[in-house]
Amino acid sequence: MFSRMSGVAGQQMAIVSETKAVIYDKVEHNPVNNSAGVPGWAVEYDITNDMVRVLNPQSNSFCAGGAHLSNGTLVNTGGNPVVLTGDLSGLQAIRLYTPCDTGNCDVFEDPSRVRLTSPRWYPSAARLDDGSVIVFGGSFSGAFINGAGISNPTYEFFPPKNINGHNGLQIPSQFLKDTLNGNHFPIIFELPDGTLFIAANNQSMIFNWRTNTETRLPHIPNGVRVTSPFSAAAVLLPLSPQNNYTPEVLICGGSTVSDTVAASTISSQTPTSNQCIRMVLNAAGITAGWQVETMPQARIMGDAILLPDGRVTIVDGAQTGVAGYGNVKDQIGQSNADNPSFQAVNYDPTAPAGSRFSQSDLPISTIARLYHSVATLTPNGSIMITGSNPNLDVTTVKFATEYRVEWLSPSYLNQPRPSYMGLPATVDFGTTFTLVVTLPPSATNVTVSLMDLGFSTHGVHMDQRLVQLASSITLGGALTDNIVTLSVEAPPNGMVYPPGPGYLYVVTDTGVPSFGHKVIIGTGASPPVDQGAIDNMLAQTHGQVASIAASVAAARPTAGEGSEGWYTVAASVAAALPTSV
Repeated sequence: MFSRMSGVAGQQMAIVSETKAVIYDKVEHNPVNNSAGVPGWAVEYDITNDMVRVLNPQSNSFCAGGAHLSNGTLVNTGGNPVVLTGDLSGLQAIRLYTPCDTGNCDVFEDPSRVRLTSPRWYPSAARLDDGSVIVFGGSFSGAFINGAGISNPTYEFFPPKNINGHNGLQIPSQFLKDTLNGNHFPIIFELPDGTLFIAANNQSMIFNWRTNTETRLPHIPNGVRVTSPFSAAAVLLPLSPQNNYTPEVLICGGSTVSDTVAASTISSQTPTSNQCIRMVLNAAGITAGWQVETMPQARIMGDAILLPDGRVTIVDGAQTGVAGYGNVKDQIGQSNADNPSFQAVNYDPTAPAGSRFSQSDLPISTIARLYHSVATLTPNGSIMITGSNPNLDVTTVKFATEYRVEWLSPSYLNQPRPSYMGLPATVDFGTTFTLVVTLPPSATNVTVSLMDLGFSTHGVHMDQRLVQLASSITLGGALTDNIVTLSVEAPPNGMVYPPGPGYLYVVTDTGVPSFGHKVIIGTGASPPVDQGAIDNMLAQTHGQVASIAASVAAARPTAGEGSEGWYTVAASVAAALPTSV
């Protein structure tokens, strides 16, 4: 057990219970050892006492994606080849972590039975309305930026589905072909009609995964690119019955650097973008197009964190350069970026245009949070921030490997807070439940925010979501002057809130949230399983990729981002792919 430090460099992070976060890193020389006696690359972090328990994944999780299933299991997808003795290639890996109260739950892997159809480095993931996960995009191999020679322009599902003529196998995506080169870690949000909003590079679309239909949206304005290595912060703004669950997306930052130039022509001092854009995703909003705003500072690799009161706090990132390490000129240590964004910025989506940004109540950090840093809202309403490692391995050069954990406390934590009792462990769609709420003296009314705290990596926050639930103080519900009974309506269906874990905050009319207690929305059942699709996937694919085709190997960088582990990989990736590719 270790205290006050994360144990591994925080490259990926997700809250998995009211007291625990899971943090993944890449395989490198971290100061903690796993059960095999080699440096660990994943931990369970206790957010109540800063204690660390080392976990034991088998494969290299470098640049993986993640999402929760409907039963609460955290799925970690993709990764990188072998780097140190003791790990397996993570390119086709699926890592499963199911939270438990015993203190001995661990990461499960079985590449002979549970795996992706093909190698994926930098894939995104999103939970769907049936409780399964879509895994979208990525590369067959590592590189500073994606490209035609290494791109995996497909998507797949976990568990596998027999859908769109592809029985358990990956499905081609024209959008991923059209958005090369800068389309690593696409931005994905499930919309309340069951379709997906997806943005990559300087393009976006609405995607119907059931029919494999793409509906293109207006391009990102002013030539700004928003996905890695030009990573922007993005969030689906709060959904509520009052706005008829009308979706609106916000994307802030990025870069106008060309995605076709050599990395050596880019500098760590290259300016980033201060552009923020919003679009309402209905017919009128799409016709109106992107609405452009300006952040107080330009930023790349920021992470947008939804707060229970509906505001957004953007943390982490840099004001110049691009994502990655070891690729551009004028590197700072090995970092491709410089001029860290030490101060967060708040964004109030309900304020008038021109007055939505504020920083006056936010502290200035002294810790650079650049490439491979993460952040997440926690159940108590604070923001947990850790990581930053724009380096090949653990190092103490400028912008060193960072293990310190910071806690950003929004101003509402300085005020008297509501509390509640009575939340069921599982709440099914369309049902009503009752809470007993204790109000602070200043509160006269409350709202209820159901939140998916998501999966944070590389400035991308997968599955993050806030749905305001309809609620009312029941007739005669005032038990005392400050204790009331609150009737709350669950989300109507899995498209408004995909079935799975959530954290429920009661928020006063002055914007002060309670502690967010965990709840499973839906029945808590596992997602649908199609055994025929699984059997066909296993028959048509292979597990550990033993080699990479010569054309792919020729495209890999010899140094810097994407170069790790290639001494263990040879021959042809085609042998590991299903025949439909």
